[in-house]
Amino acid sequence: MALSIDGALQVLRPPEDGLPYLRHDRAGELRLDPGSLTVDGDTIAAFESDPAAERRIDASGCAVVPGWVDCHTHLPFAGWRAGEYAMKVAGRPYEEIARAGGGIRASARALAAASDDEVLAQAGGLAAEMLRHGTTTFETKSGYGLSVDAEERSLRLARALAGRAKQDVASTALVAHAVPDGFDAEGWLDAVAAALAEWAPAVQALDIYVESVAFTNAHLERVGALAAAHGLDLRAHVEQFATHRSVPVALEAGARSVDHLACLHHDDLPALVAAECAAVLLPGAEVLGDERVAPARALADAGAIAVLATDANPGTSPVTSLPLVMGLAVRRYRWTALEALLACTLNAAWVLRRSAHTGSLEGGKRADVLVLDGPVEAIPYRLGHNPVAIAIAGGRVVGVRPDCAWRLSE
Repeated sequence: MALSIDGALQVLRPPEDGLPYLRHDRAGELRLDPGSLTVDGDTIAAFESDPAAERRIDASGCAVVPGWVDCHTHLPFAGWRAGEYAMKVAGRPYEEIARAGGGIRASARALAAASDDEVLAQAGGLAAEMLRHGTTTFETKSGYGLSVDAEERSLRLARALAGRAKQDVASTALVAHAVPDGFDAEGWLDAVAAALAEWAPAVQALDIYVESVAFTNAHLERVGALAAAHGLDLRAHVEQFATHRSVPVALEAGARSVDHLACLHHDDLPALVAAECAAVLLPGAEVLGDERVAPARALADAGAIAVLATDANPGTSPVTSLPLVMGLAVRRYRWTALEALLACTLNAAWVLRRSAHTGSLEGGKRADVLVLDGPVEAIPYRLGHNPVAIAIAGGRVVGVRPDCAWRLSE
């Protein structure tokens, strides 16, 4: 069944088809012209109206853009940690909260106490909330298990969530998030190594958190070796609260992305920019944790593969809206709207190895398409507003904002 999206004010397209990613010094080359788009089945078929289409969307005054890709979330998890946020606002640092049994360990206890149904009900609700705000592809992570059996359960719950969600879902095993009780870091990684033969077929990447309350650069090297041995990508949480010079270690290990980077050492920026490794920036966590501001303007100007994500998690970033994240990035990083859009679409899809199929509007790609209620420049300007009028995932209309229902005719 064909769907014709007619008369848009703006249609966001890459400077050329077939790009796996676009370095951020080229974001200004993205095309943003008036036009129409036709979807046939689950695929983008043409950039013109189809007079014979069975369904139509009146996109007058609207921007038509790719569905957002959220490449760094911590779904599924159980419960929230609002009390910790109050402590941080009062001046207590995260590291102190974590060492007192809060942080990741608090979420591990909540996950252990919750039933599978309770975890999936919360995660499913959050996935639906993400979809209402335009996320058509997202990543899940384990990491709140803190035992082999509990990590295995987390990965199983992630698979169950992927089966229920309307979005495309990628799975990451965050195998080194915190050192579990009863282990030292090396002993825990020994246990992970023994379990990976069973876990690896169900995930796309391994992840590690390098911080004073978590793991070290030596452990980053080891997780990188495990990822390579199992044919998986390496992701790394680095330089969030302090500078550990983890980026060169991650690059040497072949990392697909390095995430956070609020404390990136200036000497490590050139190597990151030159590498085929994404810089995943998480301004929601920076704001809510009163962290330093990542050197995003410098990364973009130098041509990094820059990416934005929500870091949706129960502690440091209980945020699910990528339009909100884009607004924060434009204001805090001094980015343009086009730079923010690139970071939530094509480049984010590349991190998850999805950019051949989604992340940009191109003929033959999967029809993950958003119709916004105004031009793209309004996304950062109307901070906190949900600009998504109609969401299409895999060619299916999966969300229509009630005040915009008049735009869809069948």
